[in-house]
Amino acid sequence: MSTISQTKAKQIFESLQQHIPGGVCSPARAFGQVDDDPLVIASSKGATLIDVDGKSYIDYVCGWGALMLGHGHPAVVAAIAEQLSKGHCYVNSFELELKMAQLIVQQMPSIEKLRFVSSGTEATMSAIRVARAYAKKNLLVKFDGNYHGHSDPLLIKAGSAHTGIVDSKGVPPQDTISLPFNDCEALQALFDQRGNKVGVVIIEPIAGNMGVIPSTDEFIQLLRKLTTQYGAVLIFDEVMSGFRAHLGGAQAIYNVVPDMTCLGKIIGGGLPCAAFGGRKEIMDLLAPIGDVYQAGTLSSNPLALASGYATLQELCKPGVFDSISAKAKHIVDAVSSRVCTSQVGAMFTLFWGVDEVRNFEQSKQQDKELFKCYFGHCLSKGIYMPQSPFESAFVSLAHTNEHIDYTIETILNFLG
Repeated sequence: MSTISQTKAKQIFESLQQHIPGGVCSPARAFGQVDDDPLVIASSKGATLIDVDGKSYIDYVCGWGALMLGHGHPAVVAAIAEQLSKGHCYVNSFELELKMAQLIVQQMPSIEKLRFVSSGTEATMSAIRVARAYAKKNLLVKFDGNYHGHSDPLLIKAGSAHTGIVDSKGVPPQDTISLPFNDCEALQALFDQRGNKVGVVIIEPIAGNMGVIPSTDEFIQLLRKLTTQYGAVLIFDEVMSGFRAHLGGAQAIYNVVPDMTCLGKIIGGGLPCAAFGGRKEIMDLLAPIGDVYQAGTLSSNPLALASGYATLQELCKPGVFDSISAKAKHIVDAVSSRVCTSQVGAMFTLFWGVDEVRNFEQSKQQDKELFKCYFGHCLSKGIYMPQSPFESAFVSLAHTNEHIDYTIETILNFLG
């Protein structure tokens, strides 16, 4: 455990546990995998979190990837303030919906139509519902270690992500098959045996909840070929990789066109916003013009869209995305001779005690005790890294060269 004094934080967290299960509203916040005291935050600015005891941390969690520009970017704050002055809950159409949809479609042409929702879980859940209706087949295929939110069909072998729980209790496995990630033989065998029954395949093309693990080109190309051949709808879950691995998402990196795409995190700029979209003939099955029901009172909330639109506008300015990605690459390049690393765009992972990680089984072989020591060392030096060995770290526009250099120095000092 770290020796950081968090007297007020401990006091608050103890009280939280009396009213909220585990004291948290999302399991990662309990710091269960690192046996450390959870952070209790008072404020944030730029690349920095400040806890209730006045301790500052360089933040590499960045709202689990949502804060590509950092905390409180002036353009985002101004956009939210302007929208708030006009109204914050219309539950009717408004022009910013059109602007946001057009911007997303411009960056990801595979999305012909989309619908906004409030969370990544809603996006994947809704995408699967309409995809099944289109395919007229119920069998869902996912991949070990890929996390697609917490709806029942998608928690089968979803990875330990934050808590060490590989399979959640209360989740029926029927109609869902989970295959090894990056395993072409297993993928081919499933379609040879049951291809005519597969209705939907969902994948994180660049996984982020077992560490940053990209699909191999061979695997993703085979997946596209087989889903096309057997009439299954291919969904790319780009909630994490969209606008962070590449402005056009992982689909732009692989030059693969999915039938549907799920987005989240960055498109809300830190406020609750997600989206699912894809081919027109699939999306037009949604009510009110089709028979597939999906709705949400707070879907396309004006404040969330204002935040997201301002974020994407900044990201799409020349050189901005590349400069953020370069910071992540600089960290990885500086330590990769000492520890196993992976980096795509503005997301990266250090894998502890292993030489190569291409799938969930290899990621699970990491040295958990070594990771705990690494996390505690960084935290004691004022650096907040993801509190799980199965998570991606994130870099933002707000991280300065000084932040990056200090982080590299801290990691190298830990490695000895």
